[in-house]
Amino acid sequence: MLLDSGASIEEMNALRKHISKVKGGQLARVAYPATLISLLLSDVVGDRMDVIASGPTVPDESTFEDCSNIIENYNLELPDSVMDLINRGLNGEIEETPKAGDPIFEKTFNLIIGSNILALTAAEQKAKELGYNTLILSSAIEGETKEVAKVHTAIAKEIRATGNPTKKPACIISGGETTVTITGTGLGGRNQEFVLASALQIAGMSDTVVFSGGTDGTDGPTDAAGAIADGFTFILIKTHKRMIIRLIEELHLAARCKLPEIRHYILAKRVSSALLGKHSCKAVGNFKIIMFVYQL
Repeated sequence: MLLDSGASIEEMNALRKHISKVKGGQLARVAYPATLISLLLSDVVGDRMDVIASGPTVPDESTFEDCSNIIENYNLELPDSVMDLINRGLNGEIEETPKAGDPIFEKTFNLIIGSNILALTAAEQKAKELGYNTLILSSAIEGETKEVAKVHTAIAKEIRATGNPTKKPACIISGGETTVTITGTGLGGRNQEFVLASALQIAGMSDTVVFSGGTDGTDGPTDAAGAIADGFTFILIKTHKRMIIRLIEELHLAARCKLPEIRHYILAKRVSSALLGKHSCKAVGNFKIIMFVYQL
């Protein structure tokens, strides 16, 4: 429900913290007065420790009041037991999550050992070894996936046309956590949506390849880690004799988010652009790459 609502990861974590006995610094409360060392893998934009894994050993800035506002803003219909807990917290009947300055954190140490920017830097290093001019846009990109795809492909078109902000052969790399607002049924993920939305924008660009994947090997409730497409992917869908017209329209419209039911997974598998991955349980966010191959 939270994933489908369009809420940010910070907002989702605020709710998670307040319906848990561990998250939001509450593990540190249980461990006190023992010394506690946490080694963190960050899949959070900005690497905020209070957001990573909902911050079980970190002071929490969010409150029960924040949770109430999030529920109202996104019209969330949560179970009665959850609403009862939130209301009891608002009335002071349940203790708030521990905040900064609480003595329970005096002997707690948190260390980030993996993050999105580290993954992007490793990808950049490999691209340079392959002879590409590289550009890391950001490790903190957020927003609606289809809109983020438009920005990335606009940069790709600028490189092709003017050589700015870098020259071909180029490799544009970015990371972060985009969102997909779902209003119907369907199957897919943010990375597959990014690639198929981009495929529409780069149609006919024979020297361009787009990739987007989850670092933990998963993308949404599918067995795909993400997807890859080039300038022929959308053309392939349009011209494939075995592809029924409804699927063509579905990709075309879903890329513009005019279609409530998102089936990017089905589409990606039909044109062999879905990348199947093994779940690594080591998430440091998603990353996106746009490459310009050498002209033959």
